[in-house]
Amino acid sequence: MLASAMTTHLATQDDLARALALLAVQDPRLNPLLALTGMPALRRREAGFAGLASTICGQQLSTKAAAAIWARLTAALDPLDHHAIRRARADRLGRLGLSAAKIKTLKAIAGEIAKGRLDLAALTEMPADEAHAVLTALHGIGPWTADVYLLFCLGHGDAWPAGDLALQEAIRVAFGLTTRPTAKAMAGLGDAWRPWRGAAAHLFWAYYRVAKAPGFEALPAAATTTAEPARKTPARSRANQLAGAAKRKPAPSRANGSQGRAKPSMRRNRGTR
Repeated sequence: MLASAMTTHLATQDDLARALALLAVQDPRLNPLLALTGMPALRRREAGFAGLASTICGQQLSTKAAAAIWARLTAALDPLDHHAIRRARADRLGRLGLSAAKIKTLKAIAGEIAKGRLDLAALTEMPADEAHAVLTALHGIGPWTADVYLLFCLGHGDAWPAGDLALQEAIRVAFGLTTRPTAKAMAGLGDAWRPWRGAAAHLFWAYYRVAKAPGFEALPAAATTTAEPARKTPARSRANQLAGAAKRKPAPSRANGSQGRAKPSMRRNRGTR
């Protein structure tokens, strides 16, 4: 089921299909992009401390390097929870491949959970912007990390990783911009897709992969920059029609194990502040 307008969720592939169908009516510029990409596959990861730790582990690293460190970490600390991180010596975590900054961040978060000052499960039902503020108030959690956790681990439908370089590049190409938009500009652009910015992010990541393929030709500017509102068909009815058609052919996911990352967006990111 799709969640309320206040706090939306992408829990299933059907949720993503319906959300993108609604967005295609809300912003017709997305229709030609969806026609090129097909329905993106919903990407999800483990929630809770392990999911947040995985996201932190992947900051500013290649997918391969992050996966290797995460594999060593989960093998050494089983189960990997906040108790295990609190007990582990910093030098041991360093030998597993974690940087000093990431060790400090993980231990700080583990301490906040142990003291009852942080409830990661409670973030699920908060509005995305409010949950984002809670996470970025924590030591070492920047905007990109917060939004990736909210989107992939908690399934927040309105999470918007404005600092993600792959998203920025996809929007530059899709809308014929001369330069890649900044995180601040992305925040403004994302307002057009509330309360389903997370669904829009899935579409633009899929478009990024298409745009980077050999032989790709950008859409004509008029196809993406001129948007005429739908007038004859009620938005909800049209959205239901689009959802039924679009979800038949989900694009293949490029999830990487439990982390479920798309290589472009995770290979280069803003990471910790």
